[in-house]
Amino acid sequence: MRSLCIVLILTAGALTPALSKKAGGQPFSGRWDLTVTTPKETYPSWMEFTETGGTPKVRIVGRVASVHAGTEVKLEGAHLAFTTMEWFGESDIKVTWAMSVAGGKITGHQKRADGVEGEITGVPAPALKRKAPAAWSKPEPLFNGKDLTGWEPDDPSQNHWKAENGVLVNEKAGANIRLRRAFDDFKLHIEYNCPKDGNSGVYLRGRYEIQVEYEPPGTDDKFHGMGSIYGFLAPAAEVAPRPGQWESYDVTLVGRTVTVVRDGVTIIANQEIPGITGGALNSREGEPGPLYIQGDHTGGMKYRNITISLPQR
Repeated sequence: MRSLCIVLILTAGALTPALSKKAGGQPFSGRWDLTVTTPKETYPSWMEFTETGGTPKVRIVGRVASVHAGTEVKLEGAHLAFTTMEWFGESDIKVTWAMSVAGGKITGHQKRADGVEGEITGVPAPALKRKAPAAWSKPEPLFNGKDLTGWEPDDPSQNHWKAENGVLVNEKAGANIRLRRAFDDFKLHIEYNCPKDGNSGVYLRGRYEIQVEYEPPGTDDKFHGMGSIYGFLAPAAEVAPRPGQWESYDVTLVGRTVTVVRDGVTIIANQEIPGITGGALNSREGEPGPLYIQGDHTGGMKYRNITISLPQR
């Protein structure tokens, strides 16, 4: 994504706030799963509020693009306001956020420089602190290699995905595609072939994007390049680029803790994903979600041998 993109029973512990709020402390403190509703659409967002030396700081994920700092942050009791620059298709647009917190929930209003306004609602993001399972099930195929059974495009009119010789191919930029099944914790194996200048992404639970890209050098930093959890976690090890060749990700996701192995090299090891990334399907982090593959940036992307293993506790 470029800077613009089996339901299981949850334990009570998985639903506690990711950053606990101290009694009598700042009511905005912590991480929040937000939803923004405009006259034309409803989309997910995410916010983290902290204070350093008495200075309030905000990190925000908007409709698309990466996590970034809010500016002009003003805090007055239970009222918070700040601004961001957001990408909405053609250019960056200034967005003003104003919100209040009461009863552990956020409500507010968003106003964009292009005249679009939206209503904000929010709840504390769940901590999702869970132990790794004692064992995993045998890998199960998620793509049969013959057709798109079990998968659906987000925009059928713009769908350019097809099954061809055991490969899931996106012929040109258009629709994204998702699995019809939803998962909680899992181990995923997926092989990808990204052409030169290609850009795609694999969303875990439909919310956390692992970047897949071979854009021109200098386009993306490590937090937005191949193998990153887009904007949040950069790979800790280098793997030589191989555009146009088959590579693989082996991903283990337990709660918020993720490990990513790229072609046998561990590039992210047991790191916490703070929140949703831009382009997520929703901000309901406490719920299972589908595997979701980005197809709206470039064509030529190929995926194959997609399997999943589930916890055996």
